[in-house]
Amino acid sequence: MIKNKIYIAIISLSLLTSFHPNVSYAETARRSENPIDSAKVAGWVTRLEAIEAMDKSNLDKKEKNEIRQEVKQIKKGLKTASDGVYISAGALIIIIILLIILL
Repeated sequence: MIKNKIYIAIISLSLLTSFHPNVSYAETARRSENPIDSAKVAGWVTRLEAIEAMDKSNLDKKEKNEIRQEVKQIKKGLKTASDGVYISAGALIIIIILLIILL
């Protein structure tokens, strides 16, 4: 009976507190420690900003597709450039509680 309440409390806390932080492109550029990587990431960020500011109404289908592919490649590169491991708050709480119970 008490164990069921503890499990329900742990699950509800993990569901309520788990989140994934939204990392912007500028934060990704700032977090990169290698100066070569940070210069590359800064170039990608400026290219993304230029693409977003671009007027795409007068482009044909092939040019739009090329820009879309370029944006996908840049976003993939930005994702791999950030060397972070994210642990949600809910997962952290569950790990701490399990360590307390087991030890």
